[in-house]
Amino acid sequence: MALTRLAIEGIGMTSQRTRDRMIQRLREQGIKNEALLEVMRKVPRHLFMDQALATRSYEDTALPIGHGQTISQPYIVARMTELLLATEQPLEKVLEVGTGSGYQAAILGKLIPKIYTVERIQALYKQARQLLDELGYRNIRTSLSDGSWGVSYEAPFDGILVTAAPEEIPKALLEQLALGARLIIPTGKQGETQLLKVITRQTEEEYQEQIIEAVQFVPLVRN
Repeated sequence: MALTRLAIEGIGMTSQRTRDRMIQRLREQGIKNEALLEVMRKVPRHLFMDQALATRSYEDTALPIGHGQTISQPYIVARMTELLLATEQPLEKVLEVGTGSGYQAAILGKLIPKIYTVERIQALYKQARQLLDELGYRNIRTSLSDGSWGVSYEAPFDGILVTAAPEEIPKALLEQLALGARLIIPTGKQGETQLLKVITRQTEEEYQEQIIEAVQFVPLVRN
């Protein structure tokens, strides 16, 4: 069933006014990229989660989306996207690992010409693909596969963003970065301190690592 304009715009705790408050909070938390903030102001986050949790969509918290997965809190979505965008070279083609609800892909899809996103859980993959299609995205290609493999046949990518935490960075993702491209990824064991990192490919064999901040993500599970 096609989404109605009212469903997209929201009402009450999912209204534009509530979204605007989220954007003000993100500014206060240090997010400065205005193009990103404008996209997050418009994308209906409440559609990317269970209806029972919709009224909490714009709170600054991660929320469950089923199958042991979560939709990241708005700050983390904004922070990771801002880090991805903070590059001097053009971003034409980006890979997202861990489609989940599809919300992060929806944000990226408004800012970057081509998005490839992979999800290993079939139910989430189908749900996200349908919603992104209903919202009119034509530049996001979804795939059902193990994210740690990446999408080698479309590499190299101008950037890669990972929304689940491996204990160690998958070598395949490093190899699929273009020269000068960034990998935005949380790493670490569950129950221990995880770190959000930016890995930049300097040469064919050399990578620069920058630690950003402590985070908490669901594990990146490999098939």
